[in-house]
Order: sequence, then structure tokens, then C-alpha cells
Amino acid sequence: MTREYLKKATLTSRSDASEVKEIVRNILDDIEAGGDDKAMEYAAKFDQYDGPVLLSQADIDAAIAQVSDKLKADIQFSHKNVKKFAEAQKASLKDFEVEVIPGMTAGQKSVPVHAAGCYVPGGRYSHIASAIMTVTTAKVAGCKHIVACSPPRPGQGVPPAIIYAAHICGADKIMAMGGVQGVAAMTFGLFGLPKANILVGPGNQFVAEAKRMLFGRVGIDMIAGPTDSLILADATADPMVAAVDLVGQAEHGYNSPVWLVTDSREVAEEVMRLVPELIEDLPEVNRDNARAAWRDYAEVILCADREEMAATSDDYAPEHLTVQAQDLDWWLDRLSCYGSLFLGEETTVAFGDKASGTNHVLPTSGAASYTGGLSVHKYMKIVTWQRSTRDAAKHVAQATARIARLEGMEGHARTADIRLSKFFPDEEFDLTAED
Repeated sequence: MTREYLKKATLTSRSDASEVKEIVRNILDDIEAGGDDKAMEYAAKFDQYDGPVLLSQADIDAAIAQVSDKLKADIQFSHKNVKKFAEAQKASLKDFEVEVIPGMTAGQKSVPVHAAGCYVPGGRYSHIASAIMTVTTAKVAGCKHIVACSPPRPGQGVPPAIIYAAHICGADKIMAMGGVQGVAAMTFGLFGLPKANILVGPGNQFVAEAKRMLFGRVGIDMIAGPTDSLILADATADPMVAAVDLVGQAEHGYNSPVWLVTDSREVAEEVMRLVPELIEDLPEVNRDNARAAWRDYAEVILCADREEMAATSDDYAPEHLTVQAQDLDWWLDRLSCYGSLFLGEETTVAFGDKASGTNHVLPTSGAASYTGGLSVHKYMKIVTWQRSTRDAAKHVAQATARIARLEGMEGHARTADIRLSKFFPDEEFDLTAED
């Protein structure tokens, strides 16, 4: 490798070593022991909210009335696209059965989990799109009960647009509760809710840690870190488009890495010149995050050719991967480690984040090397079944008994023995283990 770092990160997504584990563990233990009342105590402390936890239909209707027709149309457009893509994903899962040996049939079924808990961030930004992404996929999967949980704002409650999105996408209950207490309420089945079988959706470091600690007693979509994005740009790329895209992702948070990988020094240098200017032109509320992310976490990497660019990208395994280069089909075939791929400047990460149909809940911190993002499949249990004739069971039982005895598992062996003696009482079988 001949990678040249024109800009090197001074920090990584793992450099923020804030000690949240003890805080989260204590909150989870308190709420599990104290139930609804303890969850409400934490809601009053952290959310500064004393309104209803579970929104009534009247609450939902009042919120919907505050959403403009234009915003409703945009949310409906996004929901339609996400639903269409999710339905295609579900159709790709096929139940099947196969005759393993004559008389013994084995099969696969896809069964949705019963209850899904969808966390929708609502702190600095109102993540309307997260409600669409999480609730829609759970609904299409066939989950029987879906809770959308979002932190209320002091004196205001959950933003009306989030309520509208969660409602039209199919949430059975909408919960005004944030952070660890919201995650705990869904997991433990507080406020009359069914216990969640799976927790999905992005959140801050406390939400992420709570999901990590609860994983095992409930399923989760993934353990998420700060969002990250990488752009692959060759000499034909427009530096301004690449720079704007990098800044757009850097505004997520002060520790959100953005990376540019290119084989063109000219493109790299122009992007590096443009990004600081574009950051300073952002509104103040967005500027500090983008400035810190670019200063401390961003990298610009110069490679010899497109093969080295692709290899570099696969090493980083970014959450979001954008290709602004010629021969897009080559990149689609070559690249293998990413959460979601955006080919050509006609698409961008923000399209996937908000409205184009693919899901924006994606693996971060290199996890794209081994997993994909949230999909209908995450809510589905792939289960197996089998059925046999007695003649087919004869062959399987003999092999099972001998293998089990060789392993030292006599109880297992005897479950095969009893069937042979019952089904074939006049036959003798050699069921001893041979080493």
C-alpha cells in the first residue's frame, strides 16, 4: 500500500472514553427494581417532562393537527419509499422444505418477533426519518406490537412531526420518554406494554450502552457508535459536491468521522480548501459539531489507483460509502464492506438518511465488515422444522445413537434407541460407539 495521508485524524471514534457504563447500569437496575415509578423519576430528571408517557389518540390527533400539509406529504413520500423497499426485502426471504433423505423432510420458516421497541432520537435534532425507518420495517416484517419511543422536550413533549411519522408508519403505542429510561421501559414491559423482543434505532452513547447491556435478554439491531462516512472520488469528481457531502455528514456530531479517499491530489487539495469554508457557512447550531469532526476525526487519503482506493475503503468499512468516480459498475462489484452504498453524485447519504427507501440505521465503527444495517430481516427469526416417516427415522436414529455415544452423551443416544425399539421391535441394531 502506498497510501498518503494528506490529513490524518488525531482522534478516533473510540477516543471519547466517557465512562457511561456505571451510570447506565445503575439506571437499568433501578428501573427494573422500581418499575413505572422509578422510570418516571428518571424521566422527570433527564427529560424534564411530566406529561403523559403513553400518548392517547387525542394526544396523537392534536400533534398531527400541528403538522403542515407540506411536511405530511414529505413524510408520506419517505414512508412509501421505505415501505416499498422493505416489502421487497421481505419477499427475498422464502420459506422452503427439502427432502433430506427419502421420507425425512426439513424446512425453514421466517417468523417475525412479537414486540418491537423503536427508539427515535429527539435531542439536538428531531429524527423524523428514524421513526419512518424503524417503525415501517417492523410493520412490514409483521411484528404484532410496535412501540415508538422518543424523548419529549421540556414543556412541549415529543415533536409533532415524529408523532405523525410514527403513527402513519404503524406504531401501536407512542411513548414520550427518552434515554436509558425509555429503552428500559420497552425492555421491561413497563406502563402496560408487552416486553420488547427487539430494540432498534439510533441514540446517544447512553442509549447505545443500554442496548449493549440488555442484548441477550432482548435482541438489538446493532451496537452503534458515532456515525461515519467515506467518499471515494477520482479525478472526474466535483470537489465542491464532495466537500458539501463531507460537511453534511460531519454535522452529525463532534466525533463523527468523515473520510475522503482519492487518486487525485488536485481533488484532495481542493476539497481540503473548501471544507473549512463550507463549515463556517453553516448555521451556528450545526457549525461546532462539523468543525470539531473535521478538525479531529477527518482524514484525506491519497492512493495510487482505484484498486488501492477500494482496498482502503474496505479496510475502513464505513457506515456510509459514496462513490463519485467513473465506471460505477466496477465499484459496485469490487466494494464489499459498507453499511450503505451511494453510487454517483446523483445520490448522496442524505437521500438514504431521509427519503429514498433504503434504511439509515447502519453499522458504524467498522462493523460493516461483518454486518449490514436495519432491515425487515432483523425482525425475523429464521426457524427450522422437520418431519419424518418411520422408515426414514430408522437411518437417522442409528447414526444419532452411535454419534451421541461416541461423544459421551448417553441420554441423547437413548432417545434414538427407544424409537428404534418401538418402531422396529423385531430388528436388531448395532448402536455401540466406535472410536
